[in-house]
Amino acid sequence: MARDHGGNIDWAMATYGGGDWIDLSTGINRRPWPVSGISDAAWRSLPTHAAMQRLIGVAAACYRCDPSRLLAVNGASAAIQMIPRLFPPGRAAVLTPTYNEHAASLRHAGWPVSEVSGIDQMEGFDLAVLVNPNNPDGREWQAETLATLATTVGHLVVDESFADPRPDLSLIPSLPRNALVLRSFGKFWGLAGLRLGFVIAQPDLLARLAEAAGPWAVNGPALDIATAAMADREWAEDAIGYHCEASLRLDRFAMKAGWQVVGGTHLFRLYDVSDAQAAQTALARHHIWTRRFPYSKSWMRMGVPGNRQEWDRIAHAFKAVFPTATDSMART
Repeated sequence: MARDHGGNIDWAMATYGGGDWIDLSTGINRRPWPVSGISDAAWRSLPTHAAMQRLIGVAAACYRCDPSRLLAVNGASAAIQMIPRLFPPGRAAVLTPTYNEHAASLRHAGWPVSEVSGIDQMEGFDLAVLVNPNNPDGREWQAETLATLATTVGHLVVDESFADPRPDLSLIPSLPRNALVLRSFGKFWGLAGLRLGFVIAQPDLLARLAEAAGPWAVNGPALDIATAAMADREWAEDAIGYHCEASLRLDRFAMKAGWQVVGGTHLFRLYDVSDAQAAQTALARHHIWTRRFPYSKSWMRMGVPGNRQEWDRIAHAFKAVFPTATDSMART
């Protein structure tokens, strides 16, 4: 059964016409790390242990953890599908609303899932899952709070896929023994097509995950690109600075259109637009694609535009669709 996701730009094109679209439905960085040459060996040979260890070393420095506690996998989504099978099915709690693959993967693996609205409702569960900062509303929890939560549950899974600009929130430096933290490479570095993610956990849990993932869980080009990208701290700091300012600019712009800010992260914003279907359709007619949710008639999520041309196109669309909007917020 198909599950609701952003990124369905092909459906948007089929419905509203082809051409040059701005896809703001995913929350993936639209200013990606600039990929340059990839070695011939990365294309022509199986990934080597040495190449994997180079990536693990760079990622461990980036996430402030011991390399023995870090496993690279074929996207954070692969980890989301594997983790429910590490343990015998018990009682699981998922903090919602959030990324729908967590509850779906647990149910597929035979876990009864309770969808809860606060971490105070997770105590006593065999497995507790939350996203920090949360997708789509941007709720966040400090590491100390989550460490306390870990003492009340069997295992704790914290999805930090949008935490790269917020290292202060990360549970990784103080990782509890029963916790698993997920990180996504593709979102912050803007290269989701690489399908690369990481699990940070105690070595015994990682060994079981590695067995489930099998050999060559990450392809050679992904190893080359991600190692170089994650070592480029100057680029990362510039990206954080841009998105910090640009996300606030998008909020001001949306408020000029009469929308209410619900929350979000550096890479996407969530708004109450009263009628999400009407707002999405109106912007789609200008080839700007956004995300709405089946559980809310009023919420709409927008990724952060990546350059002046995108801001100008969004300004033009807002001016046409929402007469109270002004293009003064669209200058970069």
